[in-house]
Amino acid sequence: MSPNETSRTSGGGRSRFTEALTPGRIGMMALAVITLVFIFQNTGEVKIRLLIPEVSMPLYLALLATALIGAACGYYAATRRRK
Repeated sequence: MSPNETSRTSGGGRSRFTEALTPGRIGMMALAVITLVFIFQNTGEVKIRLLIPEVSMPLYLALLATALIGAACGYYAATRRRK
């Protein structure tokens, strides 16, 4: 066995799970949980006006839709930056 193979198989290194939990990722997960709690605590009915039509819907659906649109825009911007 080469030294590279023995170092990969030895138990001295950190596991993949602990390497995946960086402070930035932990912070983003905490922010996501807080956002979801905020969204689902606000269940009242609201009227939303999109240009011309007025729609009545629960506030949590409007907040969730806005969060998903924001996440999709952020994901798109991040993938465009990598290229």
